[in-house]
Amino acid sequence: MIDLRRLHVLRAVAHYGTVTAAAHALHFTPSAASQQIRQLARDLDVVLLEPQGRGVRLTPAAERLLAHADAIQARWDEAELDLRAGEGTPAGPLRVTGFPVAVSVLLAPLAVRLRERYPRLSPRIREAGVTESFDLLFEGESDLAVVESTPHNPPSADARFDQRPLLDDPFDLVVPEGHPLAGREPVGLAEAAHEPWIAPVPESPCRPHVMSACGAAGFTPDVVHHALDWNVTAHLVAHGLGVALIPRLARPDGDLPVVRVTCADRPHRTLLTCTRRGGHRRPAVAAALEELRVLASGALA
Repeated sequence: MIDLRRLHVLRAVAHYGTVTAAAHALHFTPSAASQQIRQLARDLDVVLLEPQGRGVRLTPAAERLLAHADAIQARWDEAELDLRAGEGTPAGPLRVTGFPVAVSVLLAPLAVRLRERYPRLSPRIREAGVTESFDLLFEGESDLAVVESTPHNPPSADARFDQRPLLDDPFDLVVPEGHPLAGREPVGLAEAAHEPWIAPVPESPCRPHVMSACGAAGFTPDVVHHALDWNVTAHLVAHGLGVALIPRLARPDGDLPVVRVTCADRPHRTLLTCTRRGGHRRPAVAAALEELRVLASGALA
């Protein structure tokens, strides 16, 4: 009989990439996590990890086992859903995560609407980046996340998660008041090719969107300043230090002397809702998703 706890350790190693990271997430010591994997390998009489440089990698046998492990986890979640199918009205805690703009524009009003509609439901919001949101879902510490679609997300076919499009958030070209492009609608990004640029920091999920949009317009932006927060970006633009692409959902200080200009190139980022596989069927999550779709439909109005 396979110990499902050991199987979960193997799933964590696959998700986090190293035994040490998996052990940290599971509150194990690295040696204890390694022992769990070794015992699982002995139980099945297969090799699950093999050396790769200073670390390890999963063997083909481990990859095949993971497919079954993910299916087992999905079936367990389905069983829990089946047992709770008659609970009716959403109630209890609902843990939601999202990046800062999603929290401000979508998740905060979502919590208010859910509390008004379902008094026994207790939304709990946690600000988290894309990677952390997927980690929290995997660990069972989050029920629903709003994330940006990035090349580094798990693939849409990943059996562990259910990812669904929520909305496309357009990027506007933001320029200082009085700039030659201010007030022109729309403009092609190529018209800003020779401007100094303010771009997201390299680790930002939006960085690839900005660079790809400029590349598609035929130029590489001269990035002279980097910012993590959209409000900081807008302040840099307001001081005449460059131009920037800022998502429409991001709402910097309203009194800044900057102008948003619609881009003819239509650059955008896609926001997704994400649950563990089958999680959208839970009454509380289903209610939240319904309200999120309503909020998303009016968010760009």
